[in-house]
Amino acid sequence: MEFWLDLNEEQRELREWVHGFAESVIRPAASEWDEREETPWPVLQEAAKIGLYGFEFLANTWSDISGLSLPIANEELFWGDGGIGMAISGTSLAVAAIFGSGTPDQLIEWVPQCFGDAADPKVAAFCSTEPEAGSDVASMRTRAVYHEATDEWVLSGQKAYATNGGIAAIHVVTASVDPSLGSRGQAAFIVPPGTAGLAGTKKLKKLGLRASHTADVFLDDVRIPGSCLLGGKEALDKRLARAREAQATPAAGRQRGGQAAMRTFELSRPAVGAQALGIARAAYEYALEYAKTRVQFGRPIIENQAVAFALADMRTEIDAARLLVWRAAWMGRNEKPFGAGEGSMSKLKAGEVAVAVTEKAVQILGGAGYLREHPVERMYRDAKIYTIFEGTSEIQRLVIARAISGVQIR
Repeated sequence: MEFWLDLNEEQRELREWVHGFAESVIRPAASEWDEREETPWPVLQEAAKIGLYGFEFLANTWSDISGLSLPIANEELFWGDGGIGMAISGTSLAVAAIFGSGTPDQLIEWVPQCFGDAADPKVAAFCSTEPEAGSDVASMRTRAVYHEATDEWVLSGQKAYATNGGIAAIHVVTASVDPSLGSRGQAAFIVPPGTAGLAGTKKLKKLGLRASHTADVFLDDVRIPGSCLLGGKEALDKRLARAREAQATPAAGRQRGGQAAMRTFELSRPAVGAQALGIARAAYEYALEYAKTRVQFGRPIIENQAVAFALADMRTEIDAARLLVWRAAWMGRNEKPFGAGEGSMSKLKAGEVAVAVTEKAVQILGGAGYLREHPVERMYRDAKIYTIFEGTSEIQRLVIARAISGVQIR
């Protein structure tokens, strides 16, 4: 499919639909749930009632062969509010893991349980990061041991900063099956509801995205059926055999393994970049309207070049970031190779633009921008995480540098 920037009717309707929900439901509730620092279950329920929270929504956006529907929806959700937006979209991380590694039967069994229903919405958690294994995925210490006699896997370890960790119905946990193989010796597992041995800490207190639940997760001899290994035991055994064979020829193994890992992570980054875009756009729009009405020295401050030029730069950077996000989303959906780290480019640019734009919005409002009376201070707090999670800005630059140079830069 050709890359085309003119949205079709369905995409425009999607944007207007999600924007309407963000404007009428999310924004009026944003300040309250940020202050409460709790999961906004009533908002999730409203989203579920209209079909905005559920697997069908994700499936419909993914079916768009242009790849643009999910970034469009994410931008509008997070335009409403970053914290509530993450509370709504956080479950999709676990669903993506199930979709990426699971069998069709596993999809049918587990994905509906991730969301629940409109009467009783649920959330899911993807547990990968560890206290000493964030960007360094190969250092993962959580272990998975198979007991053939009982056809069970036993998981032990600790996960950090898990969205919905501990409160989720379904936890998707990555663990090392063969530590000698590094990241190629890892697999993903479903931990069903109520499984003994899994416990989450109380909600972590965060700078931003406060309406989204984040916690550490502890796994103490968590026993799960063999069927909870995503992809199945036979597929895992074949993959481990290939990894061991590649280990015997390190140069080829590094090349093949690195390319596969890069593509896996690259595919998710445009959607995350779109979230950052939504926060940036919201801050820019608020600052623009404020500058038109705020009078100093007898005239609106928008008439001062310093303010007008700042707003011009903010809009330019947002639009530039969106183009990178849309390009990467289209490439990923249409299986175009990320030869220059285009997925990382999109997330890097969008995250850093969100931080810069929200900071400038606070500056334009002056002292008022520092008060919770205005939403830009919340947007400023929410934006910062986008240069940290889902790969820090430094990791994005590393991915891009390796892609464009062909050199294993460290």
